[in-house]
Amino acid sequence: MSILDVFEPIYKLLPEVKSPEVKPALKRRLMWSALALLLFFIMGNITVYGIDLSRSLGGNLAAFELILASKIGSLITVGIGPIVLASIILQMLVGGKIINIDLSNPKDRARFTSMQKLFGIVLCFFEAFVYSAFGFLVPDSGMLLPVILQIAFGAIILIYLDEVVSKYGIGSGIGLFIAGGVAGSIGWRIFAPYLVTNVGIVEGLLLQIVGEAVKGSLLNAFVLSVPIIFVIVIFLVVVFAEGMHVNIPITVGRSGATSRFPVKFLYVSNLPVILAMALYANLQMWAIAGANIPILGTMLGAVSYATAIPRVGGTALFEAIFLQGLSGIVIAEILHAVLYIAVFVVICVVFGKFWVEMAGQGPAAISEQLQKAGMSIPGFRKDPRIIRQILDRYIPPITILGSAFVALLAGLADLTGALGSGTGILLTVGIVYRLYEELAREQLMEMHPLLGRLFK
Repeated sequence: MSILDVFEPIYKLLPEVKSPEVKPALKRRLMWSALALLLFFIMGNITVYGIDLSRSLGGNLAAFELILASKIGSLITVGIGPIVLASIILQMLVGGKIINIDLSNPKDRARFTSMQKLFGIVLCFFEAFVYSAFGFLVPDSGMLLPVILQIAFGAIILIYLDEVVSKYGIGSGIGLFIAGGVAGSIGWRIFAPYLVTNVGIVEGLLLQIVGEAVKGSLLNAFVLSVPIIFVIVIFLVVVFAEGMHVNIPITVGRSGATSRFPVKFLYVSNLPVILAMALYANLQMWAIAGANIPILGTMLGAVSYATAIPRVGGTALFEAIFLQGLSGIVIAEILHAVLYIAVFVVICVVFGKFWVEMAGQGPAAISEQLQKAGMSIPGFRKDPRIIRQILDRYIPPITILGSAFVALLAGLADLTGALGSGTGILLTVGIVYRLYEELAREQLMEMHPLLGRLFK
């Protein structure tokens, strides 16, 4: 009996979003996605009752808010952290053969998904406790349990919203929440109006740039526009990389009609970066929580330093070098940046390889799918082992290169000081591009139903 069988009675008790009997129309799917995103924004503006934000340490994790689709102090304080952390841990257990399952078996895959949801719900309460008990949020007297329940309840809602989007909407809820949060942050930073608040004057970059230009300070206007320029550069680089692919020739059916099977350079998409940043956030959270424990605090402190985004980046780093020269502090920050990117690349490559196998996108799974669809490689006999040998030349190397590329781009983007964080922009552009591809495909299927039946 496997561990999946042990927990199966609990799976059946969990509420589940029933899959639609008939695939909804595209407009209805867009409506469900928009509704889920609206609920996400509403929850992000509901403050947890019974906390003292002035004494909370949540600001130490502010750099990860956009990546985890969270807003510390609100109902989405932990964001998608429990969902992603559950996925990371279970991937490691499966990869280490501690959990023996056959992910090509639909029954095992369904049970694995149920186990991931159960583990995610458990982590919702666990992370809510960590945030509330270790100072990231400071509950008022006697409010610890209500605060934990509010945060956990908000995280569980996100889990089910993600399930609703995956079954009734377009794309994934996780990607939708990340893209929505980053886009909202960038939009506010650029287009915020002139407002006088209790914390000072809020003014968007656009108004600041226009103001400096009107005063004749063109240099200051250019400096203020640098973060926006970085956003545009990252956008163009990601869109260009999304279009890179290798075409493997294939023949279709008995007719021998030739076609191509494209293997994209970004075969792993941006999922390795999401998983890596979630891991970074949890490592830093534990480093802060265990800072007062002598030996553990030292070890976690070293891990926190390696995984923390360097404090001096972008134009600030060049200004520091220009003004201070290669001082000890500047050299330390440069070494920190190199260490941060190196660790980030390694972790993303590992998660990329895990994801390819977990998602059924490895050479073995793809070769079997092509064989069942009646496809083969020209000049070779129809055998899935032959197709796998050909795919082995491309998919594993592209998985490593693609994972390293998105990690390197995200890490360098984080050092630029770009709006919405470099990693956030990278993820958002990738998510929006994939969403555009899916929308185009769905629209094509609706216009030509026969294509929909062929690729179902």
